[in-house]
Amino acid sequence: MIVVNSLAMTFVLLAAVAHAGWNFAAKGIGGSGSAIVWLYSMVSTVVCLPFAIVFACTEQHGPQWSWLLAALVSAAAHVGYGIVLQRGYAVGDLSVVYPLARGTGPLLSVLFAVLLFGERPGVLGLIGAAAVVLGVLVISSGGSRAAGSRALSIGYGVATGATIAVYTLWDDHSMTGIGVPPIVYFGLTVLGESVMLAPIAARDFGVVAGIWRKNWRRVVIIGVLSPVAYLLVLYAMRIAPVSLVAPARESSIVLGALAGWLLLREPNPVRRLIGSAIALAGIVALGLS
Repeated sequence: MIVVNSLAMTFVLLAAVAHAGWNFAAKGIGGSGSAIVWLYSMVSTVVCLPFAIVFACTEQHGPQWSWLLAALVSAAAHVGYGIVLQRGYAVGDLSVVYPLARGTGPLLSVLFAVLLFGERPGVLGLIGAAAVVLGVLVISSGGSRAAGSRALSIGYGVATGATIAVYTLWDDHSMTGIGVPPIVYFGLTVLGESVMLAPIAARDFGVVAGIWRKNWRRVVIIGVLSPVAYLLVLYAMRIAPVSLVAPARESSIVLGALAGWLLLREPNPVRRLIGSAIALAGIVALGLS
């Protein structure tokens, strides 16, 4: 069991690095949210869809129409997530938007589970929720390099967290309730994102082409690291308890704060690192509750 959990934690930590890495690349692009999301969704589709097709065709009971419906709902949620996140990076700091998004997502997921499904968190869960709120407050306090940037960073960070909560709850339902195979689910999801955003991309083709010419390396990094991070976590969940995997994956919020400080020279690094650490501790408590 120790060996299995150690292997799972290795996968999760690698996923955290990959997740923070593609968010750092996304921050470096800026610009139009929908155009960027379409570009990296296309890259992810090229990477993942062949594997999804092979797996679906070799599945014992064959592909199900419910898989497609589940993926379409996920795609819509991920489109909203990607656009809001990208717009947040265009106007705000990575060390604020990223930790707030990753911190408020699990918190809102718990709140939605309580309101929609009647779940009742224990004392540890309530302490964890309070720690996440405290961490968010610490991260969002203090000045910012650009006038008005702090308020926009906070707003987009929290809004992104809300979209994370939505797709997290739906993804959990798709995995456990509908039973969609993970690689098929992800492949169909990124394909759905690409199709949904295609009309916007076609309308703004000049913008899309300009972003690709200038940032194609970053787009490819996002399109590859995003599914890598996602699938590493799903594989870890297959060999270790979700209560161990889910909180550990959020260690990426500290990596995001470090990247904002060391690589982007964003302001208030100590405050944001402390806030990220508090939020991470709260997420761990939520996962263990």
